[in-house]
Amino acid sequence: AAILLKLGGYGLIRISSMLNPHPPNLMFPIMVLALWGILMTSSICLRQTDLKALIAYSSVSHMGLVTAAIIVQTPWSLTGAMTLMIAHGLTSSALFALANTNYERTHTRTLLLVRGLQLAFPLMSTWWLLTNLTNMAMPPTINLLGELFIISTLFNWSTPTIIITGIGTLITATYSLYMFLMTQRGSISTQFRLLPPTHTREHLTLTLHLLPLGLLIMKPALISGLFT
Repeated sequence: AAILLKLGGYGLIRISSMLNPHPPNLMFPIMVLALWGILMTSSICLRQTDLKALIAYSSVSHMGLVTAAIIVQTPWSLTGAMTLMIAHGLTSSALFALANTNYERTHTRTLLLVRGLQLAFPLMSTWWLLTNLTNMAMPPTINLLGELFIISTLFNWSTPTIIITGIGTLITATYSLYMFLMTQRGSISTQFRLLPPTHTREHLTLTLHLLPLGLLIMKPALISGLFT
């Protein structure tokens, strides 16, 4: 999620620069597929019962935004694509790490079976909340900056895209809250009364994911490519 998806984005940036200016018959079908993919994969997240599948489809939805931004080929769109790729790499990796900590203790990824873990792991529940808020691009994370760049660029390219990106953002917030509530809230199952505690290495791993997301917003030029 953090590396391999970004190799695809890097390849698109390199190839798109060679096709500039884009022929319309190439640009529009890819743009339509990217925007439609944002809605479809976000909607699929709302009906997922497997925790890791939900996180994986969430990654596909965010990369749809990146693909659309790369196709536009403007300085703002490429800046937004670079920023969102790095921000999403850290966020998605943190979500997979959290899902793995749950799986190591409950041995299931089914959302209906792992409810109420906030009672057993209150500190880990805090990490879940912060990571899901980051996935929703809440301020002051770098995710918000990347999405604002991309949505502004797409709106400038074609006004109706604001409808698709707006709905996609709304669905992203919905399934992020759904993921948090399904895993942390509610009553814990009786079979999970005696769970091993969390370890320092797990909290350190999550700190190393979320701390850069909070600090990069202080100097976003480090990853956005805008050094002037």
